[in-house]
Amino acid sequence: MTRRKKSAVRKARHTPLWRKISRGLRIIASFAACALSLAPPSMDAHGATVTQPAPEILTRTSAQAPVSYSPILAWTKESNAVAYQLEFFPTAVSGLDPQAEDARAIFRTSEVFENAVNLPLDEMRAGLPDSQPLWWRVRALDLDGAAISPFSLPEPLYTNAALPRMETPVLHPVPAQGRGSAMLFPVYSWVRPHDAKQFEIALYDEDPERNAEAQPVARWRSSIAEQYDDAPRSGDATYFWRVRTLDKKGRPGAWSAPSSFRMEEKHWEVAVLGDSISHGGGHVSHGPEDLEYSWLAYLDFPAVNLSQSGDLTKMMADRFERDVLPFSPDYLLIMCGTNDLRAGEFTVAEAIKNMERIKEKCVSYGIRPIFLTLPPINPSNIGRVFGEAINDEWQARFAAFNDYLRQQPHIDTAAAFTPYAANGNLPEWLGYDGLHEDVIGKQLIAARVNTGFEAAKQAADEFLQTQAQINETRKETMTDAESN
Repeated sequence: MTRRKKSAVRKARHTPLWRKISRGLRIIASFAACALSLAPPSMDAHGATVTQPAPEILTRTSAQAPVSYSPILAWTKESNAVAYQLEFFPTAVSGLDPQAEDARAIFRTSEVFENAVNLPLDEMRAGLPDSQPLWWRVRALDLDGAAISPFSLPEPLYTNAALPRMETPVLHPVPAQGRGSAMLFPVYSWVRPHDAKQFEIALYDEDPERNAEAQPVARWRSSIAEQYDDAPRSGDATYFWRVRTLDKKGRPGAWSAPSSFRMEEKHWEVAVLGDSISHGGGHVSHGPEDLEYSWLAYLDFPAVNLSQSGDLTKMMADRFERDVLPFSPDYLLIMCGTNDLRAGEFTVAEAIKNMERIKEKCVSYGIRPIFLTLPPINPSNIGRVFGEAINDEWQARFAAFNDYLRQQPHIDTAAAFTPYAANGNLPEWLGYDGLHEDVIGKQLIAARVNTGFEAAKQAADEFLQTQAQINETRKETMTDAESN
């Protein structure tokens, strides 16, 4: 079990249900075209998934452009990878098998969960002349540590001991451009220094490097190189965040350079309210900051993402005024209920009652609701990844809830998965962890939304107009009754 997987399982077992799962293709024009183009990944004669292309190493060095003895090494992201394996060699080695580990490697690690890593090279370089490079290669792994790609071609790694070593986390900027990047609940991630045991993350509403007395508006600690913000971050402020390491005794290192982001509260034609399926992320090691795992990234129109991972339907109804109204959307796409209905302690009736609350709030504020039906899940894969048991009657519960949603202004995103869902379960190739759709699954959702949006808008317009007439009639009846 990988370190990242252990953290996910531990978190799932020891937090409340609603917090358990807090983890450049263009979409085709029509769902019909999408359906025709999709098929499960090819299998070999033994039933094993055919490998993905080898990653391409991005960290290129030369004798004239070396790196330090503690550099960041990077390669292209493989969206189907859970982890990566790296091998290092003291010299150029002939006859390397791209499909297998090699005994001549002087260092090997599979504890890498993104397409960048910081490693100390001192011991690897021991005894080597300064002019001689190391050689390294990388391949992608699945949840069980099995290879899903060949190794990359070996790449020389020239170093210079005099260059500055990586001493602090290096931050990945919060996405600021492109469809899906407007996110009310940001997720912070960074490249971890190799010896980091834990991290402290601080968020400010002013630049802490300009004002040394600046006080954080929020602080967190994390054992992994990622932090989900548990509060909405929007308004007039520009937010700054930074990270530092903590050693085994909790002693802090130096702060990283800060990174900033801004989320203006302005009018949007379309907003999305949901849980982690809409917040983003998938395939175990990818979070909402990886926009290829956001179905909003594949929409034909811009939309602001007001979703929060782990939400129940009641939580979304409770936070409606705080999180939806600042963006005054004309249309609100609503996808929620998965966390309620896969659990044993919530009923379909309770979930419907909360959806009615959301619908009533939309009407009272002149917002047109459009409900999205729930895609299937896969209990076996959820148990494998998160260690969670799923309600045995989940399929009947999802079906009843989706029947209710289809009586509202809606887009039937669940139907996009029907041709591929054997026995009603989400297939692994569309959602590896059994709960969150992966890239193709997110594209399926977006394709349905794209093709169904105009009809759903018209239905939502008519619904809101009808409700306004009903409410006006009620007011007139009440006024007449009071006057009599």
